[in-house]
Amino acid sequence: MSCAEIEILLCDYLDGALPAAGREAVEEHLAGCGRCSETWAEVRSAVAFMERAAPADPPAELLTRILHHIPGRDLGRQKDRGWWRRLRGGWLGPLLSPRYAMGMAMTILSFSMIFKFAGIQPRQLKPSDLDPVKVWSALDDRAHRSWDRAVKYYDNLRLVIEIQSRLKEWTEQDQAAPRSGENGAAGNGSDGRGKQ
Repeated sequence: MSCAEIEILLCDYLDGALPAAGREAVEEHLAGCGRCSETWAEVRSAVAFMERAAPADPPAELLTRILHHIPGRDLGRQKDRGWWRRLRGGWLGPLLSPRYAMGMAMTILSFSMIFKFAGIQPRQLKPSDLDPVKVWSALDDRAHRSWDRAVKYYDNLRLVIEIQSRLKEWTEQDQAAPRSGENGAAGNGSDGRGKQ
């Protein structure tokens, strides 16, 4: 038997639910495999620890609470036969579930975003406003305008970067020119002294 099979059979072996042939095979494997014998020792110690724990007594009112929360169980209370309960229990019940409410909210949000991007004004909608051709053309127009704006922004950004880099080059050239002039003048002065 493999170690994986032994791990599966350890619970049945502990409970004594294995047939004789299975018990002998597990014992034989545990005797020869150090890893599985360590696992077996841990399982035995965990079960022994749980057996030493004192049994927990449930609170006295637990049974009463459970019985009062079982649906359809009448424990001496008069059933609420009001119209709201009948309505909520009937066809309105699924509509009041949180999952349905969240789904409807997301649907309304999605449609409102689509209408905003399509350019449909928030007014009383007409069937002509939901014409797929109109919606598609409005979306296409918006997409092209957004693309044109992005290209224009990129071109302007490139122009600004180009201007900044040119200004930086000119500033560095202006700062380098007086230094080279000072070095040249200092060099001429020393040459002039040497000649005199």
